Amino acid sequence: MVNNINTDVTTIKQSMLLPGNNDDTVNVRASHLDVGYNGEVIVSDINFELRAGQAIALIGTNGSGKSTLLKTIVGLLSLLRGELSVFGAAPGSAPRRIAYLGQFHASGFILPLRAIEVVRMGRFPEHGLWGRMYSQDDDLVHAAMQTMGITHLADAPLKSLSGGQQQRTYLAQILAHRADLLVMDEPTSGLDAGGRDLYLHAFNDELCRGASIIVATHDIQEEASLCQQVMLLARRVVTLGTPQEVITAENLLETFGIVVTSAKENIHVLECKHSHNGSDILPTNRTKSGNVKTNK
Repeated sequence: MVNNINTDVTTIKQSMLLPGNNDDTVNVRASHLDVGYNGEVIVSDINFELRAGQAIALIGTNGSGKSTLLKTIVGLLSLLRGELSVFGAAPGSAPRRIAYLGQFHASGFILPLRAIEVVRMGRFPEHGLWGRMYSQDDDLVHAAMQTMGITHLADAPLKSLSGGQQQRTYLAQILAHRADLLVMDEPTSGLDAGGRDLYLHAFNDELCRGASIIVATHDIQEEASLCQQVMLLARRVVTLGTPQEVITAENLLETFGIVVTSAKENIHVLECKHSHNGSDILPTNRTKSGNVKTNK
């Protein structure tokens, strides 16, 4: 269900219902972790656990360490100190179970690639570069493209698409992977309002089916509100906790050096229905008094 909420941020954080399941499996665990480049520590003493069906948002300015932490989790960078396990093993040990969306996409420089071919790359971890695709793979590819609203662009050259359309294509690639862990670096970059709405629904659906998500974002409202944990970074861990604990004026001032507040906010909160695939979502309007009206 989609709840259109018009209330202050405090009320939003206190009243939200977060998606996710009750699986106690820890997919990612960091203990006294230091991350950085070439021996230089960017962020030190990182501690968190991420369970199946849950999400954590990394929020901070550019250069705060968000991307560095993500690259360490997926095995692109070596950890500098401490402990980090992904599915109980070293980072990079389970590529089939992890979908990673970085800020830069090598496939964007390869010609000629159609949008559907880029999305099909999401199935490569399962079958390999030259492995045979089956009908169920095609179904996943087409479903991912439909989710991101780009079915009509399937045969369009990637280079001919706008920046927002390209970002939708890369997000569809991540969805087609059907990974147990999604790691995304500013996934809403370049998306228009419609693309963001589709992405938020997809985010919710992934949690509902039991995937874990780690997302680096500047969005302290919609995206963070879908996560069970929020970590504020400023080349150190400012704080870690639930959205209602973390998203405060004091913490945001410490993280960004500035806070912009508004008396009212318009935030979408997505909730899982009792559906195994998380796709059955009904729009709901919640007023400041807490009354709920479902639009069927």
